[in-house]
Amino acid sequence: MLCCPDKFRGSLTASEAAAAMCRGVGRAGFEARPLPLADGGEGTLAAILDSSPGTLLTASVTGPDGDPVEADWAVLGDGTAVIEMARASGLALVERNDPLTASTAGTGELIAAAIARGCRRVIVGVGGSATVDGGLGALDALGWSLGEAEVLVACDVTTTFLAAPALFGPQKGASPADVAALEERLAELAPRLRTARGLDIVALSGSGAAGGLAGGLAAIGARLVPGFDVVAEAVGFPAALAECSAVITGEGRVDVSTLSGKVVARVLGAARDLGRPAAVVAGRIERGVELGVPARALADMSRGDSFEEAAFLVEEAAFSLTLELPAPSR
Repeated sequence: MLCCPDKFRGSLTASEAAAAMCRGVGRAGFEARPLPLADGGEGTLAAILDSSPGTLLTASVTGPDGDPVEADWAVLGDGTAVIEMARASGLALVERNDPLTASTAGTGELIAAAIARGCRRVIVGVGGSATVDGGLGALDALGWSLGEAEVLVACDVTTTFLAAPALFGPQKGASPADVAALEERLAELAPRLRTARGLDIVALSGSGAAGGLAGGLAAIGARLVPGFDVVAEAVGFPAALAECSAVITGEGRVDVSTLSGKVVARVLGAARDLGRPAAVVAGRIERGVELGVPARALADMSRGDSFEEAAFLVEEAAFSLTLELPAPSR
């Protein structure tokens, strides 16, 4: 059985969740393989490194508030660089974020470091940002050029460029007045981005990811791709799914956004296409969300703090769900 969850935010990494699922499947008497996944947001770097040989590196770069931060990134065995922008420009890096000044400069510095090291293919996961700068900080750090490198921006949303302030600004601490100021700023930046390559950033699906960083990088030649597809290819998900007899996936919260292309929905769709039985473990499942497969919510199983006992509950859920599914191969 393939155990391929995303992270359970605040309690378990994708790797920890996958390990707990495997323990539950094993207790039920069946073989299990862990395959942590991500959709381009936080946890992308770890998910890829869990399944792909590579070298973890650290660089000192400019954090979102201008202070230096130590940001991990990696080079895989084939020379591909993997960068998680949250580690350089993420909301978790600042105690009190100022969305009007938060910059993506550090992410640009990581991309520049990868290119300088000779990486000709760079994957950039763009979830968890503190920023709504349209990628301007990153572009300035890169000198508005990617050189000869192929840069893939792994997007976990389809939001367009000018929609980013209203949708993501409040998550990053923006007041209504801040949102209006950020909308004006991106509207002024858009024509400048368009002249870089003649690309209509405003209409480009996903260009608003990470407060417009995706659109900014696209303006100088990066390609925006669904984050799940990038991670799935890097970790060998299609082959692993084809070899398995059943699947368990999951994430911290299953809600309507889950169904719009995040890990759980994509895994269930792929399993359905191949005729593989599937099940879902989640921290919480929003009322009214129909997954069409057996599912367990940790919040319904716990009598205490589900965050503290998350690994045990995931194991228990995987154990019971395994017994519900058509018997996989031992």
